[in-house]
Order: sequence, then C-alpha cells, then structure tokens
Amino acid sequence: MNESCGTSPIVGFRFTLSPMTDDFVGTIKGALKGTNMTGVWRHTDDVSTVIRGRAEHVFDVARTVLSLASEEGRHVSMSGTFSVGCPGDSAGDEVLEAPPQPLNGISREQYVSSQFALYPMGAENYMDLIYDEIEQAKQAGVYNDSMHYASGIHGNLDDVFSYYEAAFNRTREKNRHVVMTVTFSVNSPSHGGRHA
Repeated sequence: MNESCGTSPIVGFRFTLSPMTDDFVGTIKGALKGTNMTGVWRHTDDVSTVIRGRAEHVFDVARTVLSLASEEGRHVSMSGTFSVGCPGDSAGDEVLEAPPQPLNGISREQYVSSQFALYPMGAENYMDLIYDEIEQAKQAGVYNDSMHYASGIHGNLDDVFSYYEAAFNRTREKNRHVVMTVTFSVNSPSHGGRHA
C-alpha cells in the first residue's frame, strides 16, 4: 500500500456532461436539479462539475445525473475522473458525516457503453491491480473489449455503475491514492437501438 498519499476517505468525481441536443443547457441543469445531492458537496463551473463525498454517494449521484440526462432518449455522454487519497483534498469534508445509504434509488433500465482506465498511484504492482479488475468485470458480465489506453465496460446502467464502484473500492483497499477515468455513452446511434 502506498503510505505517502492522503488519508482522507473523501472521494471526488469531476465530470463533463455532453447531451447531443440543442437544449443541452436545459438537459444539464435539469439532470443536476433532479438529482438528490444531499450526500455530496458540489461545485459547477463553465467547464465541468465536481462532486465530493463518501464513495456510495458520489457513485449514486453520478449514475443518477447520467440517467436523468438521457431519460428522454437523448444521446448523452459523460466523461470524468474519480479520485481518492489525493494529498491536500479537504474541500467538502463535512459531507462525510452524511448517512451511508444512497439517496437516489435504482435507475430505469438503460443500456450504457463505457470505457475506463484505472490508475493505482504509486503502486509497484499497479498492472496486477488493473488486471484484477478486468477479470472482475468479466466475471460480472459487463466486460466489453480491450483497447488502447482503456477497457470497455457495458450493460445496464445500474450494473455498470455497480461494477465501477466496486472496482474503485477494491483498488483503494490495496492502495490509498487511486484515480479512475471513465467515459459513458447512452442512446448512441452506434448502439444499434440498444436503449434498454
């Protein structure tokens, strides 16, 4: 385990939501407003939104924002970075006192395709940790494909986010500072009508 990084349990996710619609502003604002963010600290600027809190709340909020943004059949993508253990991370630490139960409930049935890259920072055996999670994805039935600089994960929205949350948490148990980049695509014409 890397002992040199931060010890705060707070997890962060900075993301950009990209609805393929003329009303992208309304779609983004509507998804953010419709999501219960009681368990996270949030800040939105002109480029992205960052949420911080306990892992279960951060993943719950991220999933719900994507679900709401795509609920009317719009093609939506979300790209972002999950991080834990970054030295100096402290903004929003008060939300760690939130009850552990996620607040947004189960999403509707929705197919999502995604790609991720996992970075156990400072770990000498980082490739072993990455391969472990690729194997977990195969066992969970959400593995899609290997590719340059990423691995593909797809399936039902809840199943995909459950895998990512579990992979992130398993890796942080072995290494304090973990970064995971993810890009999601929902309702893409490339999915051949797989919208549920």
